[in-house]
Amino acid sequence: MSKSRELPQNWVEVRIVELRVDESQGVVPNKYPNERFELYSVPSFETGRPEFPLGREIGSNKQIVEPGTVLLCKINPRINRVWVVKRHTGLRLIASTEWIPFFRVSGVDPMFLCYGFQRDSIRDYLASNASGVGGSLMRIKPSTVDVLHFPIPPTSEQHRIVAEIDKQFTRLDAAVAALKRVQANLKRHRASVLKAACEGRLVPTEAELARAEGRDYEPANDSLERTLDERRAKWGADQLAKMRAGGKEPKDNKWKERFQNPGGPDTSELPELPKGWCWATVEQLASFESNSITDGPFGSNLKTEHYQPTGPRVIRLQNIGEGVFNNEYAHITREHYEKLSKHRIKSGDIVIAALGEKLPRSCIIPSFVGDAIVKADCIRYKPNTDIALAGYLNIALNSEPVRALTASKVHGVGRPRLNLGEIKSVELPLPPLAEQHRIVAEVERRLSVIDEIESVVSANLKRAAALRQSILKCAFEGKLVPQDPNDEPASVLLERIRAERAIREAESKPAKPTRKKRTSGADSK
Repeated sequence: MSKSRELPQNWVEVRIVELRVDESQGVVPNKYPNERFELYSVPSFETGRPEFPLGREIGSNKQIVEPGTVLLCKINPRINRVWVVKRHTGLRLIASTEWIPFFRVSGVDPMFLCYGFQRDSIRDYLASNASGVGGSLMRIKPSTVDVLHFPIPPTSEQHRIVAEIDKQFTRLDAAVAALKRVQANLKRHRASVLKAACEGRLVPTEAELARAEGRDYEPANDSLERTLDERRAKWGADQLAKMRAGGKEPKDNKWKERFQNPGGPDTSELPELPKGWCWATVEQLASFESNSITDGPFGSNLKTEHYQPTGPRVIRLQNIGEGVFNNEYAHITREHYEKLSKHRIKSGDIVIAALGEKLPRSCIIPSFVGDAIVKADCIRYKPNTDIALAGYLNIALNSEPVRALTASKVHGVGRPRLNLGEIKSVELPLPPLAEQHRIVAEVERRLSVIDEIESVVSANLKRAAALRQSILKCAFEGKLVPQDPNDEPASVLLERIRAERAIREAESKPAKPTRKKRTSGADSK
């Protein structure tokens, strides 16, 4: 990384290797099974506190550290994690070997070094120079860090800079924490809107309106029975048409016994619903057409290597947000798309995730997607719009009440999953169609307000991150606090650091054995 320009008076710029003292010592904690350690692990960074495990609970070798050691994470993409070791207990201090340690150097404030590593310019350089096979195996080497150029002010100014950064970051952190609380509250409010919608508490029910207006209405149970009768009748007509096309006439009605009515829910333990509502399964509310509920192709029919830069879309798990479509791109050739025609999904269809957290999870395919198929673990669901709106079903599938009812069906250790049969059997609360329209309109109205507030919060969080970097940039350009000409110049500090390093290196070198002076034969007698 190249040198910066025009440092303030009394500052110097050094390669970071001059500030990295290698005093690391390894330790095998499980050799001390009953000793409790103070462990600085990479995962515990997010908590702001180390872990305190027993030696027998630690499965890998660690390194011994001390208070004031600056730890720089070498795993990409967590390179921006920088931690200063502080003693919380009287236990031995150890750290993961995934940290590059910077032991304390006299005259260099550890927090000044820590803040310096948090700059985007440093992070971007290190991330772009990580090596490995990809993903979580990408790491930076100490030699990559060593060549960094780092500005060093006088020690007294370092302390003033750290104090000012602390003061400004404290205010900034309080603002960020408030924004994140707003985000969490909006998330809870979004969930409460969907919950109220699926419990008949969001808009007046059709039963209430009909009573107030003195009119009749069709309860959801009657609508469901009617559509199931229509399904049977359509199936019968299709079967007769096929038989007659083959030159056959049915001798009796036994052929009608082959009809398989979609399975209904067991309502004995389901919550009570508002008047006019009923329970129905995903399968009961599906369209009459074939493949109205179908999953994507498995195995060799569709692999990552089949993806192309353009062409019909592949709808994957990445596209399925909580009620919203995430516009992630994957394409296949037109020829491949035609071969997988039974997995097609169209605008207005629902796609349900069969794998991942928070099941069921679904979204509606928007019109701009165009020709598309679903991938494995993505279920194409076309509802019967004579009884169930896609918009309402999407609300129900992403609501907490339905997820709570479905939890017993979810299986898979570490990879929560629902198979196709389990998705078909998911129980949904069904209001009358007219009420569904009102529910969808009210949910969209309320969520649009939430979306707008979330957008403002997100923008302000980005501004806060930019302001944090602006503060660091000013600090390391010498523009955050005034310089004091009476401070000991950093050049003197640097000379002292170099002298101390030379002494340590000399002391650490083993003494060379002295050679015995050779004597003549006469002297040896």
